[in-house]
Amino acid sequence: MLIGIPSSIGPDLLSLLYRMGHGDELVLADAFFCGETFGKRVLRADGLRIPELLDGILGLVNLDDFVPDPLVMMEPKPGDHLDPDVETRYRSSIHHRWPDAPPIARMERFAFYERARNAFAVVMTGETVKYGNIILRKGVIPVPAPLNKDLP
Repeated sequence: MLIGIPSSIGPDLLSLLYRMGHGDELVLADAFFCGETFGKRVLRADGLRIPELLDGILGLVNLDDFVPDPLVMMEPKPGDHLDPDVETRYRSSIHHRWPDAPPIARMERFAFYERARNAFAVVMTGETVKYGNIILRKGVIPVPAPLNKDLP
């Protein structure tokens, strides 16, 4: 066990997050998502819900602030409806770690699949809500200014 690492972040997910670079994207997929079809790398996190994973992941990495939409979810197909509580629960976890994060953008289903195909990895969760998938874009960690400006 490591100090400061949430129990929702197992060693494989911790390694995956470490290997991601800035601008890389991570799909947190619901249990129904076709992760093996679209994912370059697929990690199983069965039994874990997305809000718990969001809170754990966003405590370790930051969101990309060089793009307008570092958080993207799938929009419903025409004639279908979203449960607004899903995004509310996700926003609660996001706000806990990154209160100034921009709103979650929505993307058409097939465009979302294509974006997932290009993501660094897909994490298959135990989330069972409809349209529960979310893509996170990893940012860079700000480098503090040196204390002594005479040093390189």
